[in-house]
Amino acid sequence: MKIKKVTKIVLGIIVFLTLPSILLFGFVYFKYNEDLPTGVQGEQADALAENMLKALDFEAYKNTDYIEWTFKNRHHYQWQKSENTCDVFWKDYRVALDLNNHSLSKAYVHGFVTENDIAEELKEKALNYFNNDSFWLVAPYKVFDAGTERRLVKQANNKPALLITYKSGALRLEILIYGF
Repeated sequence: MKIKKVTKIVLGIIVFLTLPSILLFGFVYFKYNEDLPTGVQGEQADALAENMLKALDFEAYKNTDYIEWTFKNRHHYQWQKSENTCDVFWKDYRVALDLNNHSLSKAYVHGFVTENDIAEELKEKALNYFNNDSFWLVAPYKVFDAGTERRLVKQANNKPALLITYKSGALRLEILIYGF
């Protein structure tokens, strides 16, 4: 008798928690999901991308030797672009990444160098963090990188927009940029 009662209570709690979540996500999906616009590759798309790079002062970015930032208040970076190295900090860890030669990277736990399997895991994790988080920081500057497509699309108000598709990397990512 008690097992039936406990089972009913557990199932009631599961339904109570999951049903509203499913309804909310379903509503959001159907309300906001839309197909990406189709666009045309070519000189006009490239010209719009060039305008974007001018607005972003691409030359200043290329000539910047050092960038420091924090991503989601969890990962902290000190990137020496000129030396192609980056110190990555999270929790009690620091990894001095050598982006040219990964084997020269060093891992630290509580400020002490570590050189075992944990060090390799930390180096790999730091490299993954860097690849992801630096992409979000510098994605607009990568518009002419290999594996990137630029397409000119028209907005609803007939103004041009730029659809950028990043085909290389871990994921295929498409970003729609307005206003250049």
